[in-house]
Amino acid sequence: MSEFLFVDANGNANASNDFITNTLTSQQQEQREATTSRKPQHIKFQREPLVFFIMRLNLKAVLMLLIVAVMVITLGIYMRCAAFSFSPDFVRQLGGRRQTAEALTSSGAGQDQLSPLQDIECAINQEYSIHCKRDENANEVYVPFSFLRQYFDVSGAVTTSGTGGGNEAAKFNWMHSNAKVNLPKGKYDPRGVFMYFENYNVEVRDRVKCISAAEGVPVSTQWEKRGYFYPTQIAQFALAHYSKNLTEATPRIHVLEDADGNQMDWTTPKTSNMTRIWHHKFNTSIVQFETTIGYESAISIQLNQTQDLVLSVDLLLVTNSSTLMVTVLNRDTKHSYTLHYIAAELLLSVQESNIYYGLGSGALNKWRHITRDLHIDVQKGIVMGDKRSPLKVRRSDLEVLSVAFLGIGFYDNVTLSTSDHLAHFYDAAEWFVHNQDTKTGGWSNPVRRNLNGFAELRPGWISAMGQGHAISVLARAYWHSGGDMRYLKAASLGLQPYRIYSRDGGVLAQFMEKYYWYEEYPTTPASFVLNGFIYSLLGLYDLNSTAPGKIAREAGKLFAQGMHSLKKMLLLYDTGSGTSYDLRHLSLGVAPNLARWDYHATHVNQLLLLATIDSDPLIAQTAERWKGYMFGKRAKHN
Repeated sequence: MSEFLFVDANGNANASNDFITNTLTSQQQEQREATTSRKPQHIKFQREPLVFFIMRLNLKAVLMLLIVAVMVITLGIYMRCAAFSFSPDFVRQLGGRRQTAEALTSSGAGQDQLSPLQDIECAINQEYSIHCKRDENANEVYVPFSFLRQYFDVSGAVTTSGTGGGNEAAKFNWMHSNAKVNLPKGKYDPRGVFMYFENYNVEVRDRVKCISAAEGVPVSTQWEKRGYFYPTQIAQFALAHYSKNLTEATPRIHVLEDADGNQMDWTTPKTSNMTRIWHHKFNTSIVQFETTIGYESAISIQLNQTQDLVLSVDLLLVTNSSTLMVTVLNRDTKHSYTLHYIAAELLLSVQESNIYYGLGSGALNKWRHITRDLHIDVQKGIVMGDKRSPLKVRRSDLEVLSVAFLGIGFYDNVTLSTSDHLAHFYDAAEWFVHNQDTKTGGWSNPVRRNLNGFAELRPGWISAMGQGHAISVLARAYWHSGGDMRYLKAASLGLQPYRIYSRDGGVLAQFMEKYYWYEEYPTTPASFVLNGFIYSLLGLYDLNSTAPGKIAREAGKLFAQGMHSLKKMLLLYDTGSGTSYDLRHLSLGVAPNLARWDYHATHVNQLLLLATIDSDPLIAQTAERWKGYMFGKRAKHN
């Protein structure tokens, strides 16, 4: 049996046989004996000499210093390499090799790795600076398009194309002009579509307050927030609907009540009365109604019309409290609106969900035909009720729930249709007949107009553009109506301001005391606005082509006089990259008043139309050159 040795604090080894005997089994003892027989019997632990400790410590320090040195040298080499750039040829060659070796890697990602973009300051004409990006290897500088859009008056947008599934390809579309050129489909027809006005929707414009229920024409807020009748806008409203009538499909008409073959089951409260009676003058049946005061006494019909939103009705109201009411539901918001057409001098008023339109005090005891676009009436009412954030109502979301009559009166021919363009057209034509100044022949503008640099135009001024538009409306009304002389008389009288100088209340001006011009704005000095002048010429051409005898000759003479001036002065509006809106740079000696792209496109469209009725190559050639400006073309340098 061997001894178990332990070392005391002094390094002496002692044996303890009892501990081994008590803790080891016989087998473990045999293993222990075999092991201990190979070890020395006496073990001593001695302290390490100091010199070995110092040597080991110095070796660690040297190793740490070596690591730090390697790191410093590596960092220095990296910093020097960062300022070094390979030649562009070498980079392109290297990029080609990498692209061949890494066929599955996109070329864009490889280029990003080879030539990362760097920040650079761009000094713009020594006036100001913007933040740009530089690709040093490709020798390119990238300027933000947000700057280019404003600086060069261009537009652009990112679009995607593809079949879906993540395969869409992004593309940036750069456009010098968003305006559209409308190529004529043939020779201009004074009895047909007016230019491209079938695309116009005058009533939806923000500067149209509403469509007057009393007159059936738009009320403008362009230069006066309270609203006024603007002849040019009214004529565009008429010409747009006339053109739509020729280009759109035949409307769907749903006759609700005509007191004869089409009769509805009207809900009639006990305190109210509704009867169908024969009208000897009209030689037809009409509906007579009488109710007590209060909405609950109105006679009504329940509907669910969702697409036919143009209401037409022949109506005669007897008392001031008599009302035509239409309830319309917005199916998207589940909110309903009640339109009230009342016998009052009122344009438009809104009280919560009740929208009121005044038919005028002259509506009492007088038959009149009313045509209302319920979508427009609801939308204008919503804007009036919430001017800050008005809800835009989609036409497809509206549903007509009911039509009702309140008070005392008569009605007939209640219909709902998808459109009634001719009714709107004739409402405007009637407005021109009844609102013409019989002394001057003009349709005056009842607001002030300020054009920078020119004397202020006081209320009552006449516009050649308004005159031309109105004559275009009346010429078509005369032809379409089969020869109603009221329209021809008003159109003929509308020629009078063309012969009177602007300073005397007309629209006539002279350029260099030689060329006669019809002023859109009769300013002092003359402004020579181009688009308004051409519109005034079209009115003359329309009347010359539709009126009989003397009136046609008179209009033709004024048209020829204007065309002569246009050909002599047209190139004065060419800037080499666009057009001028007017000639104030000659009248006032100031910088040119450049036409916005939409006005420039109007110039192009007008010349293209004139080229169909005048074969002078100057007109067609100028139109083509001006069209090119819209796509970035410029006149050549010297």
